[in-house]
Amino acid sequence: MSTNTTIRPDTDRVTSTANGPWINDGKKPPASRLRTTGRRRSVPYLLLGVLLVLACVGGFVLISLNSGDRQAVLALARGVPVGHVLTTQDLRQVNVAVDPGVAVVGADQAATVVGRPMATSLSAGALLTPDAVGGAALPANGQAIAALALKPGQFPAEVGPGARVSVVFVPGQAGTATSPPADGGTVWPAVVTSVSTPANDQNTVVSVQLSEAAARQVAAVPAGQLSIVMLSAGGR
Repeated sequence: MSTNTTIRPDTDRVTSTANGPWINDGKKPPASRLRTTGRRRSVPYLLLGVLLVLACVGGFVLISLNSGDRQAVLALARGVPVGHVLTTQDLRQVNVAVDPGVAVVGADQAATVVGRPMATSLSAGALLTPDAVGGAALPANGQAIAALALKPGQFPAEVGPGARVSVVFVPGQAGTATSPPADGGTVWPAVVTSVSTPANDQNTVVSVQLSEAAARQVAAVPAGQLSIVMLSAGGR
């Protein structure tokens, strides 16, 4: 088969008149060929996307398995003050992931703590620790406990063990002491350790832990001249 070839000076391009596809004629390939090429190029990206999804799923499963390593431990079903003798109603079992360095009481050790007094005050939901049960850990070094006989209106009804409070000196009426203690002080930060109301008594006894010096000042204030202000958990 003969082929006529023409060299055009103005374009320096060789064209062929032979039957068949044009060569170097500047035309784009057919659209069907482009679609086929696009599909072939997209296959590796699809495979990469599938691999990424599988990797994410595997990581999620691994994390779930690690977080599932939980222990059955004891927590408080209700708030208990220092000195309270634990009962089975005070405790509940919870399953938590515990760091090896954290001391807890296992659910299978309930018999070792029931019937023993609390060494400190804890709120409902707190995990029970070995140090929280036994001899009272109050007062701490440099601290003392003072008992305040308060009438209704001299303390918030929400006050309970563990609450952070300020004990405030209130000047008395005429004929009673109206000045603060001689050694100074009108407001003393403290932490409530217990609240009790003796039978046939209108006063409520609120025991508070505060510094030894503050405890002496508070004890010297005549009855009826102290009030309690409840603070937030981070208050002073």
